[in-house]
Amino acid sequence: MWVKVTRTPVNVLLAATLLACLIGGCKPSEPLIPTVTPTGQPSPSPMAAPLLPVTPSPEPESYRQARQRMVDYQIRGRGVSDEAVLNAMLTVPRHEFVPEEFLGQAYADHPLPIGYGQTISQPYIVALMTELLKITPGDKVLEIGTGSGYQAAILAQLTDQVYTVEIIKELAAQAEARLKRLGYTQVHVLNADGYYGWEEHAPFDAIIVTCAPDHVPQPLVKQLKDGGRMVIPVGPPGGYQSLWLIVRQGEDVKMTNMGGVVFVPLTGEH
Repeated sequence: MWVKVTRTPVNVLLAATLLACLIGGCKPSEPLIPTVTPTGQPSPSPMAAPLLPVTPSPEPESYRQARQRMVDYQIRGRGVSDEAVLNAMLTVPRHEFVPEEFLGQAYADHPLPIGYGQTISQPYIVALMTELLKITPGDKVLEIGTGSGYQAAILAQLTDQVYTVEIIKELAAQAEARLKRLGYTQVHVLNADGYYGWEEHAPFDAIIVTCAPDHVPQPLVKQLKDGGRMVIPVGPPGGYQSLWLIVRQGEDVKMTNMGGVVFVPLTGEH
């Protein structure tokens, strides 16, 4: 397989984030530059617009205002420009995906623990990785590492075919119930080892991996469509990794290094 590797320079904002992290210290699951830390049946009409969530009860105005500030300052202000992604970040109620004791920090610019040694990613990172996927309505998307379900909900704002795999049984069950309660019926959750993807529903237009293997899982590459895109951190457990954008081109892949990150490891047989 031919592999073309390129490297994207880290911009000034990412460099500033790195410097701040080095000075103040990063949490074990927090990236040194903006990145994410861890977490099916198609719609009858694959080109239909994504279904919007139905929040079970009116949310406080303070949450809507906090979400607007999050998008304006943390996300748009740091370079994310895809309007569909920005609208998704503005729409999904992040406070529904964090533990009750952290509700006051639901829209803060940092990860939050969700139990079982996992976290919900900082909003900017979710937006950045989602933008790299270039999702359009009707795309079939696979997420590896469901966590609380927040990233899956963001993906569901962009397409009506979202498949997500979580190896921790309790998190998978909680996320599935939460997503259904919020109206994200186009998200399908599987409790399994994400290394192997979800072959039953392959090929996928996009794959996002929110935990780090020490190599690129070939089952995931094989489950990408020709022209499909995957965003994945790769590197040794407990060390620094690189965030890669992988584009499949027939039997070959093009790999672009997006910079250094730190993720929790991908767990499972591999």
